Amino acid sequence: MLERDAVPAFAALAQETRLQIVRLLVKAGPDGMAAGALGEAVGATSSRLSFHLKELEHAGLVTSRRQSRSIIYSASFSGLGEVLRFLTEDCCQGHPEVCSPALAGLARCCPEPADA
Repeated sequence: MLERDAVPAFAALAQETRLQIVRLLVKAGPDGMAAGALGEAVGATSSRLSFHLKELEHAGLVTSRRQSRSIIYSASFSGLGEVLRFLTEDCCQGHPEVCSPALAGLARCCPEPADA
């Protein structure tokens, strides 16, 4: 990811409602959430929610799909992964202890699956 691609993502995340939306969608996982449920969860009117979701989609952090009469929004895990990679790309510079707190945090939320 280049800086010019990262800026819209950071701009989108630098707003409280949009950050709440992304965090909710990350928790919801690949199944995502219906727009109405998202609006209720963040206390946003449909027009305000639509504005925020458009910004997040434009930044590549959220995707949408139609399911029957609803629009379901999901976190774009690939887009979010690109942002994380951008932030940590040059992290260690030969000193892994610099990045270990961030990696430990990721390991707690995303543990490696146990071998079967």
